[in-house]
Amino acid sequence: MEPATDSHSSSGTQKFILFVSGMSYKSGHAIENIRKLCDTYLANRYELQIVDISRDRQMAVDYQIIAIPTLIRTQPLPRRIILGDLSDTQKILQILDLEM
Repeated sequence: MEPATDSHSSSGTQKFILFVSGMSYKSGHAIENIRKLCDTYLANRYELQIVDISRDRQMAVDYQIIAIPTLIRTQPLPRRIILGDLSDTQKILQILDLEM
C-alpha cells in the first residue's frame, strides 16, 4: 500500500482508494489517469490511497473488490465506485459530480 498523496485536511478534501493488481498496463494506466484528473480538477483537495491487492488481499476483501482496477471515493458521501482504467475523463467527472 502506498501512502496517501496530496493529503490536506480540509472540509473540501475528496478521498479515494484505487485498487490495482501488481503493475499491469491497466493498473499503471489507472494510476496515471486518476492522478492527472485529481491534479487538474482537485488540486490540493484530495487524498489518494493506492492498494495493490496482490500485497493487501484483506483490504480487497473488506471493500468487496471484484474487478481491477477499481476506484472508490470514500469522501464526501455518497460513496462512488468506478471500474476500469479511468480513461474517460468526462464520465469520471460526471460520476464524481465534479465540474468540468
